[in-house]
Amino acid sequence: MARPCIGVFDSGFGGLTVLRALLQHLPGADFLYLGDTARLPYGSKSAETITRYTSAAIHTLVGHGAQLVVIACNTASALALPHLQGNSEVPLVGVIQPGAEAAKLAVRDIQLPVLVLATEATVASHAYQHACAQHGLSTIEKACPLLVPLVEEGWTDHPVTRQVAEIYLEESVAATRPGAVLLGCTHYPLVRPLLERSIHSLLGPIPVIDSAEATAMHIQGMLPAASHNSNAPSALRFFATDSPQKFQRLGQRFLAQEVDLVTLVDLDR
Repeated sequence: MARPCIGVFDSGFGGLTVLRALLQHLPGADFLYLGDTARLPYGSKSAETITRYTSAAIHTLVGHGAQLVVIACNTASALALPHLQGNSEVPLVGVIQPGAEAAKLAVRDIQLPVLVLATEATVASHAYQHACAQHGLSTIEKACPLLVPLVEEGWTDHPVTRQVAEIYLEESVAATRPGAVLLGCTHYPLVRPLLERSIHSLLGPIPVIDSAEATAMHIQGMLPAASHNSNAPSALRFFATDSPQKFQRLGQRFLAQEVDLVTLVDLDR
């Protein structure tokens, strides 16, 4: 059986945490990753613009051989995926619905809400609120705008990052105790150990759900068993719309391995 080729798209670097999880769960697949680094962040743009950018990225990945595309960007998953899913030539998977499904499995008391930590744009979209509601779960949504720049600075276990995380958590649970915490941003897996320590210190041993990990497990369930095991390493190709050198430098931090070659692409062509 031919190895499946999976495309992964994000507005920048954060989706590499989804790719990292996919590499762990699907060693029998090959991967293409495209970061639209020329036009990030997506959070300040309209739904129409984000949909157009996402459509162009999908077209590029399919043109390079992707048989399935993961939209590893919470903003694009929330705003573009609903418009593109029915008309795509390949299956599309976002990060929001798998995260909500994982929350449903993790919550021990369905009466307790799920605390969603995410960016301002994702919180404003209420995409996780709607996805969790489909599984009978209520949510507390908390925007954590300082965590992304702290992660990109490399301060993943820094006292400042711990203090910022604790402030966000204390503000989130001042009125209601959650039954689980869902990390709704692809940057957050890099600070998951720090967040878990803060969450467990404040709230006790409640489940912490990584939407990147949940997405990888969801896709694992979609593909043949041959994709789950292989002696041959996955082939990886990387594309960026700006500054391949910066992508290589930051990408290694998110992927936890070398990013050898990044091809510059123009999505407007």
